[in-house]
Amino acid sequence: MLEDVEWGEFRVGDLLEKIKTKKLPFKADELPKKKIGKYTLPCLTSSFNNQGLNYFVPREGATILKNVISIPSNSDVYRAYFQSNEFTVLSDAYALQWNVSDIELSPKQYLFVVQCINKITDLHIYSYKNKLGGWNVVKNKYIKLPISKGKIDFNFMEDFIAELEAERIAELEAYLTVAGLKDYNLTQEEQQALDNYNDLIFNVFNVIDVFDVKNTSNILARDIKQNSGNTPYLCASSENNGVSSYISYDNRFLEKGGCIFIGGKTFVVSYQGRDFYSNDSHNLTLRLKGENGKAKLTQLYLATCVHKSLNHKYSWGDSISNTKIQKDTISLPSKNNKPEFSSMEILISAIQKLVIKDVVQYADRKIALHRQVVKSGVEKV
Repeated sequence: MLEDVEWGEFRVGDLLEKIKTKKLPFKADELPKKKIGKYTLPCLTSSFNNQGLNYFVPREGATILKNVISIPSNSDVYRAYFQSNEFTVLSDAYALQWNVSDIELSPKQYLFVVQCINKITDLHIYSYKNKLGGWNVVKNKYIKLPISKGKIDFNFMEDFIAELEAERIAELEAYLTVAGLKDYNLTQEEQQALDNYNDLIFNVFNVIDVFDVKNTSNILARDIKQNSGNTPYLCASSENNGVSSYISYDNRFLEKGGCIFIGGKTFVVSYQGRDFYSNDSHNLTLRLKGENGKAKLTQLYLATCVHKSLNHKYSWGDSISNTKIQKDTISLPSKNNKPEFSSMEILISAIQKLVIKDVVQYADRKIALHRQVVKSGVEKV
């Protein structure tokens, strides 16, 4: 579809304008990360997690924005996003709106423009040490947009994003069906596990009494070929479950899956079901002792417990190590002074269904709407 498109170059500042916002008297570390009391309005910072919206401020005195583009001005990642819900700007980021007076962009057209902006801003050459710069820099850069008869082809942008959305929703529907996630109705046992959660007894266990702890192998990024195979190559990142690429490499350095993985320098904790390669020998694997508790859902619960129990202790400047973790403890549901793995598995199963319910219903709504549009188009023909 894109192969036949004609493209034109446009100066960002001729298409978009920076929105003036009121300066707020808050610092990010002083604000709640969840809605509480009068703190109900999401605020934008330079983070790329959750589209930069990780804190909440009072609505009073704030410039309330919606259906605009956000972009960080002081970050490791200069990724633009379309913000479809209400928010405001706090720091190290700004918002942009379409500035061509006779055109009002639809959400789908905004999404298309955002990706065109990211082609010039979200690049590996930019980082906290090598900053892209703020609006004064970005406005003078040029992006490519589809054109027809010398003018921006807004219809193509709309249709292209609609087609992509339909394809992705169909893929999601197929995945949910194959993975057995379409059924989001709680069993009696799962509902009871949720109802009785506050009755669980938690005990403290030594990490090394529950897990065998080992350092991973050390495979440097310069020694691999990106996307050369099917085996996950892990780094200490919180994105994509720590997977930075899929590679083919020497099997002598392969780590067996079915374990908890800790990014040693960043203390990112994840469950790894598949065999994998690791980028750093500071990273750790935690493998359950004995035969109990090795189901995926149980280990997802355990990974969360490891993170909650130890996250406050470790940082980039004081990172975890195999030596340090030997003295660490974690809090787990227990019965007869032993970890109660069965309750962990049931709880995660219930929580998974609660979360997936919204996803399934969203997919069903989108598919029904798409079919309605297609049917309407056929009837018109």
